[in-house]
Amino acid sequence: MTEQLQLAVDADQAAILIERLVRFGMQRGMIDALDESYTRNALLELFQFTAPYEGELPDEALDSPVSILEPLIDYAVEAGLIPDNTLTQRDLLDARMMGMLMGRPSEVAASFRASAEREGIEAATNRFYQLNIDSNYIQMNRIRKNQYWRHETPFGSLEITINLSKPEKDPKEIALLKTLPPSRYPKCLLCETNVGYAGRADHPARQNLRVLPLELSGERWYFQYSPYVYYNEHSIVLKGEHSPMRISHETFGRLVDFIDAMPHYFIGSNADLPIVGGSILHHDHFQAGRHTFPMEEAPIEASFVDPSATGVRFGIVRWPMSVIRVNGSDRANVLAAANRILDAWREYSDAAADVLAYSAGEGGNRIPHNTITPIARLNNGEYELDLVLRNNRTSKEHPDGIFHPHRELHHVKKENIGLIEVMGLAVLPGRLKSELEAIGAYLTGEKAWSEEEAASESFALKPHAPWIRELIERHGSALSVDEAANVLQQETGGKFLAVLKDAGVYKATQEGREAFRRFMTSLSLVEQ
Repeated sequence: MTEQLQLAVDADQAAILIERLVRFGMQRGMIDALDESYTRNALLELFQFTAPYEGELPDEALDSPVSILEPLIDYAVEAGLIPDNTLTQRDLLDARMMGMLMGRPSEVAASFRASAEREGIEAATNRFYQLNIDSNYIQMNRIRKNQYWRHETPFGSLEITINLSKPEKDPKEIALLKTLPPSRYPKCLLCETNVGYAGRADHPARQNLRVLPLELSGERWYFQYSPYVYYNEHSIVLKGEHSPMRISHETFGRLVDFIDAMPHYFIGSNADLPIVGGSILHHDHFQAGRHTFPMEEAPIEASFVDPSATGVRFGIVRWPMSVIRVNGSDRANVLAAANRILDAWREYSDAAADVLAYSAGEGGNRIPHNTITPIARLNNGEYELDLVLRNNRTSKEHPDGIFHPHRELHHVKKENIGLIEVMGLAVLPGRLKSELEAIGAYLTGEKAWSEEEAASESFALKPHAPWIRELIERHGSALSVDEAANVLQQETGGKFLAVLKDAGVYKATQEGREAFRRFMTSLSLVEQ
């Protein structure tokens, strides 16, 4: 007789967990009394049970479903309900379960509208954000793993994060992905067609995703929260149509439409050109949220006016990147000013400052290089637009981009400098956590520096080797563990500041300031 496998979580315990999950949904307002049996039965079917647990439940009021979901997924693994105990497969089941506790998209949108009418838009977004946390779409247990600190600079206090909330796939999953046929549905991670999608090994499940319809400049857009929450209430505003990123006059109108509708949020767009754009250029979208970024707090270092456009103020922001701030209470005038700056910058060249609007392409085509990263917010009742000047030219010296992190910084940050980084929040790769800890061992003397080891191709910290030498020269190798950690935080913050300086078109030098003023005066602006 074959001995029966003893499950760590048995069927009786799983049935109790299902009841606890249903009660969690009731307590958090995700489902009401009329939905209770319906939701329970859907979960019973998923776990292949024919009847529920009917005994006593623990007295609890949880603020997260994770402590219920994890053992339920363990049961599903051991009972053979999912093919592998990988993070991907666990997340697919997690989203499927939590999707059963949520209303249909139209019901969620109707609830949001009713809340906005009854309590105001801020209360409505508070409720919708909490729903995204309760549904485990935003996995706060992972978000809390991110490392965060501030770094003081002459430009203000930068924010530094090491992103540990986006788990890396294990080798088994990576090998599987290589065998999968290409898929065309959904077209990308931002498409509205992701709502309710079951997911697969190479695409996340989205049964617990809900989006809200918006009208921006007469077009259908959608509002949702980011599952990764790089800052407070990190939101994504995505175009209904799958069309490429494009910065235009319409972009500014959409941004202002959004802050008119949600005045407690900022909104911004990545640039629309490679190198200076974000990681997704094929689907037009914005990022929004309720967070004060360092750039917003940066002061104006030079003020300008346009004699022909009263009521609009222009300023060069004291920031390592090149930012024009436009303020005014009249929407039309502010938009007209932004449009004018965009049109002028698209065509502007200043060889002395390495700014060329176009280069020659194949067949006589002109390749554009100038664009803008725009941010919009309301400030004391006024419209405020920050227009960050970008240029994506490359050169022999800087093949990755003249105004892009230069190669000596790639060991810390080599990805495109997108909207979030532009505003002063570094999102650094998770690998840096263990790498900084390993570097710290050289600063404490726990590990002795060896040039022979550093020269080896197998040296795990090889990209950091020049930096480690420099750190040892400046700080020695007898620091305490806490001192080494503090030094590395400050030095990493310094690297991010250098990244922003590299990405700035006009440098914070006398020559750079003069070149910036040349562009401002080309707009017929007068310095005050």
